[in-house]
Amino acid sequence: MFDYFKDAESFKEASGYIIDGKWYPRVTKILSIKAKPALYRFYAEQENFKASQAITERSAAEGTLVHEAVEAILLGQNPEVAPLIAPAIKAFEQFLQSKNIQTAPEYVERQIFHPEHRYAGTIDVMALIDGKFGVLDIKTSQAIYRDYNLQTAAYMSALKDQFQHLQTRWILKIDQIQTCLKCGATRRNKGGREKISFWLKNGFSNGSSNKEKMKTCEHDWSEVKGDIEFQEFPYWQNDFEAFLGAKKLWEWENEFWLKKVGYLS
Repeated sequence: MFDYFKDAESFKEASGYIIDGKWYPRVTKILSIKAKPALYRFYAEQENFKASQAITERSAAEGTLVHEAVEAILLGQNPEVAPLIAPAIKAFEQFLQSKNIQTAPEYVERQIFHPEHRYAGTIDVMALIDGKFGVLDIKTSQAIYRDYNLQTAAYMSALKDQFQHLQTRWILKIDQIQTCLKCGATRRNKGGREKISFWLKNGFSNGSSNKEKMKTCEHDWSEVKGDIEFQEFPYWQNDFEAFLGAKKLWEWENEFWLKKVGYLS
């Protein structure tokens, strides 16, 4: 996707933050330069671009609700949970029974920047989890995508000198699905978009040959339940090198505006 800006100020506002009087490009904006095949397939499946944007905006709003509730719970609060996301939050609360996660207000939605490589971002949470201190990134996507490693690696590099006891990073995926009680297929409804998947975590039910049967099944869907996935990615240096490569390409693509705002000479 390509962005168009009417002037330098609109570019700065859309692409970064001003911290201590200096403008820095945002990590997630930098990573928008990377190809995202799953996202392109999503756009291709929609009736038109306007319809796809409506789904994207509704999905983002739902994701924000989940983030706000999860972060409040991590801070010991008892937030009011919208019925729309209640299954996801219930699953998260159950997950917390198996994980000792400790954080503090100054470690939630913390804005960070890298003075040497000149980028900024906002981390979801810095936390102590089962005795390790690190960056916890919360996602409300369908899966944990490898792209997330680039984002969290950028955060790790920006924080490592300030927090010398920083050890690791985690991705916590919080989603909601229904499961067919007959064939095991899953149905996900986010942003008003229904998506049925015939791929199970251990492959197609009873082997790939059963995929067609799953497609023609008269599904009997379960109630909506939260779906949690949690992974640790302690080794981040190679991912950071890849992030810097993406940053270089993003700078090349946006050279005109970056010179306009004084970021590049």
